Amino acid sequence: MNENFIVVTTNDIGLKQIEAHIGLVHGSTVRSRNIGSDFFARLKNIIGGELVGYSKLLESSREQAYSRMIDNAKSKGADAIIGFRFQTSTVAEGAAEILAYGTAVTIKKDDNE
Repeated sequence: MNENFIVVTTNDIGLKQIEAHIGLVHGSTVRSRNIGSDFFARLKNIIGGELVGYSKLLESSREQAYSRMIDNAKSKGADAIIGFRFQTSTVAEGAAEILAYGTAVTIKKDDNE
């Protein structure tokens, strides 16, 4: 699980000392919409409101990309990720890539750890 793995958007981690910068890590997923979501999205465009199907698709896509990024960092021996970001880009009509990326680092261990 990823609960104990530190991921921050800043370039430092509070009171922790960064021991080494490992380098760029990333995780991504490419997702496409389905015809049912597209149909209901067109209806929502007429009456307004949240496109719940798309919101759920993007949420699960972000979670998958985030998890893959952490797995990539762990495979390189990292303790944490700094400078974390998400990026989205269209790769084909109806398909988008969700990219999670940051800098993998190791953290100096406290004497009591």
